[in-house]
Amino acid sequence: MALTKAKVSFIEGVDGSALTGAMPAVNGSALTGIVGMTKTTSDPVINTNPSTGLGTCWINKTSGEMFICTDATANENVWTNVGAGTGDVEPYSFGGTISGYASGGYPNGYPSSNVIEKYSYTSNANATDVGDLAVGVDFIAGQSSSTHGYVTGGYTGSGSPRNEIQKFSFSVDGNASDVADLTVARYTPVGQHSGTHGYSTGGTSNVIDKFPFASDTNATDVGDCFTQKQYASGQSSETHGFVSGGSPGPSNSIEKFSFSVDGNATDLSDLTVARSELTGTSSVTHGYAAGGNGSSNVIDRFPFASNTNATDVGDLTQGREYPAGSSSTTHGYSAGGKPTVNIIDKFTFASTANATDVGDLTVGRWVTAGQQV
Repeated sequence: MALTKAKVSFIEGVDGSALTGAMPAVNGSALTGIVGMTKTTSDPVINTNPSTGLGTCWINKTSGEMFICTDATANENVWTNVGAGTGDVEPYSFGGTISGYASGGYPNGYPSSNVIEKYSYTSNANATDVGDLAVGVDFIAGQSSSTHGYVTGGYTGSGSPRNEIQKFSFSVDGNASDVADLTVARYTPVGQHSGTHGYSTGGTSNVIDKFPFASDTNATDVGDCFTQKQYASGQSSETHGFVSGGSPGPSNSIEKFSFSVDGNATDLSDLTVARSELTGTSSVTHGYAAGGNGSSNVIDRFPFASNTNATDVGDLTQGREYPAGSSSTTHGYSAGGKPTVNIIDKFTFASTANATDVGDLTVGRWVTAGQQV
């Protein structure tokens, strides 16, 4: 039987059950609508820029995990893990989108507070009491993973500095537990965090301590502050931790240390006003230092991309010392402070502007730690 070639224009569909024999070679360059797939021994990273864009499949042959590119923004890609359903690869974000927290502190009289309070980032409202610390402490540092809040170091009024690393859940309101220890018991440290580790820095020691979020493990000493500072503020970029202000002095210095390579901090730039007893918040691109001794109301901002001095970008609603800072993706928050107040102030990262009073803590207090989710 003679074969008849069908013109492409006549073919609308082919029933696979009617096909027999070998298919002819197909020129792959003529195929359309096929999304790429990569098989390799590693996971993708945020700057894995797939040429086939959204929907690109990436398979880790070693772990068996499979990722789909769900946001193809150059160098800020999001790879969703469709194998395990967790462990997505996405750009780092310091800020939270749900809630800020204020933990522990000094309520104008001992014993130190053990209260963990939570306030909303999606609406302006008062805080609620959602749990207790395992140990009531003040003069503490706060850190945040994607799932838990941490309180490190501190003081109880008994004359002894503390070495506890306390941890509480963001997903379920409840009490904190003592899960590990710092290398050095101290008070007045400041907190920073990367995507994988928390840092407790300075205070009555110059040590930079680092502890993992993936396990409840004691901290390790990974470096020293450029100068031993108390009553400073802490900020975090994607790659570095910062310590700004503090005493002795008071100081105007902004110190910086790496998250990727353990080592000492370096002094790189200055705040607009030398001061201690202030608090820190962070956007993706800038660090902020608010309040401070002498009841300062100054909100300073400095860039992460360059070692440049800070600029004064606004004022708190009330000048005060020792407020607790937390960061959403769009705003900085300063809660409580001395004189003993319960104010929750909020200021925008998008422009230079004064803060507004958006709510109250349940208990006015100061030297409190801030966290966010």
